[in-house]
Amino acid sequence: MSTVTSLVQSVDWLALAPPTVAAAVALVVLVADLFLPAARKPLLGWTATAGLALAALFLLPLLGEDRRTFCLPAHPDVCSYVADPFTLVIQFLVLGGALLTALLSIDTLKDHDLPSGEYWFLLLSSASGAALLPASRDLATLVIALEVASLPAFALVGLRRGDRLSSEAALKFFLSSVAATAVMLLGVSFLYAATGSLHLSQVAHALTALPDPRLATLASAGVALTLVGFAFKTAAAPFHFWVPDTYVGAPLPIAGYLSVVGKAVGFSGLIVVTVQGFPSYANVWGPALAVLAALTMTVGNVAALRQDPRRAHSAVRLLAWSSVGQAGYLLVPIAAAGYSDDPARAIGSTVAYALMYAAVNLGAFAVAALVARTRPANRITDYRGLYHQRPVVALALGFFLLCLAGLPPGIIGLFAKVTVFSVAVDAGLAWLAVIMAVNVVIALYYYLQWTTVLFRGAEEAAAEPEGAKTPEAAQTGQPSRTRIPAPLATAIGLATVLGIALSGAPQLVLRFASGALL
Repeated sequence: MSTVTSLVQSVDWLALAPPTVAAAVALVVLVADLFLPAARKPLLGWTATAGLALAALFLLPLLGEDRRTFCLPAHPDVCSYVADPFTLVIQFLVLGGALLTALLSIDTLKDHDLPSGEYWFLLLSSASGAALLPASRDLATLVIALEVASLPAFALVGLRRGDRLSSEAALKFFLSSVAATAVMLLGVSFLYAATGSLHLSQVAHALTALPDPRLATLASAGVALTLVGFAFKTAAAPFHFWVPDTYVGAPLPIAGYLSVVGKAVGFSGLIVVTVQGFPSYANVWGPALAVLAALTMTVGNVAALRQDPRRAHSAVRLLAWSSVGQAGYLLVPIAAAGYSDDPARAIGSTVAYALMYAAVNLGAFAVAALVARTRPANRITDYRGLYHQRPVVALALGFFLLCLAGLPPGIIGLFAKVTVFSVAVDAGLAWLAVIMAVNVVIALYYYLQWTTVLFRGAEEAAAEPEGAKTPEAAQTGQPSRTRIPAPLATAIGLATVLGIALSGAPQLVLRFASGALL
């Protein structure tokens, strides 16, 4: 009597809880928006913030475990979703970044009269897709997670209706992302044709022994094309051209979200597909990522160096180009993994650097959002005399910039850069380490230039162009100053405390990231 093999896959709901909770709260917010009167719309923001905090709390029961779900009945070790230490660390980064973005957004919605229901639904939906991606272990789920994270982000960038910069930014972001996704899907189809599977573990096994040289050529093309989609998400050159205009046109919290969570999506995807899916093709992706890293950090830092401090939105543009440069540093350990006998250590360095970058970069965007409330042009020159107006905020921004530069007292930034540098040298990529060292020196100039602006005399701030002042400041002749909203102050405070804590014990970051090894 023949037996029928079951095709039903087991579902571990606890492992799925973090992205599932974020998605469920997104639906709750969308439905609640239909019934809440306008005066009660702020409740949606606090509901979304609480939902992200709850999703992050569901990471706690998963600590120290390696849970798998959506596994093939015939192959229990071949699964589509894996909640291992790497997944949990990246989900912590994603949900923590989204939570800080939510705090930044609460007052931004009121200031710019953005539609609350749509905004919070889109933010939570994007966060759920970003949390799903590091757990994905088949190419189909990876692509779906990438698009779930990306599609709501397009709408968030263009949510300021009637704003030309916002519409232009959303269009550039959308068109370039769609092109990158199409190229990546072509690569995935090549890999499926060559290996006959979408699960990364089976793809990795099949790639080690392809029977036909033509299939090997097809697989090599598939590996290269698949990396393009994730390279776009990381803003790696030459796929970076959308970044400055998108950050300027987007609401500032969303620009910060893209700079941190968007990069986490791209880098976790790159790590998963290269280390888990294509280890036998390290000779293809290793050199390619090394060249991308060198090109990206150089393009980003040189462009940041050329920013005119008096140009409108120059502060956001500098942060945008800085994020491109930082993406180059983050790519270095992934490239090194292709050359190293211990790729796990290299991946841990990327995760450690990403944790540092997420905290301090969102903090810098939080201060930029505060300054933009009274100086909408958000020029770097608008930060003159900030120390005399808001000493604590100026010190916080100075600390964030020094962390990004890798200078004391931003010890965590220095520690992260040294760690990445040592990984490159250990992997035999001395030329890449030299290029990184040169770029770190270039970056010192523009980070320190902005930092010194914060502490210049208050009389220089009063000499700003009239068009950059609020009406009240223009009448009084004094630099404009308003009360800091509680959610915005909380976001700046959390980022500062986290940065100081990390600088106080930087070795803990690497130890924490070491638990994230695949």
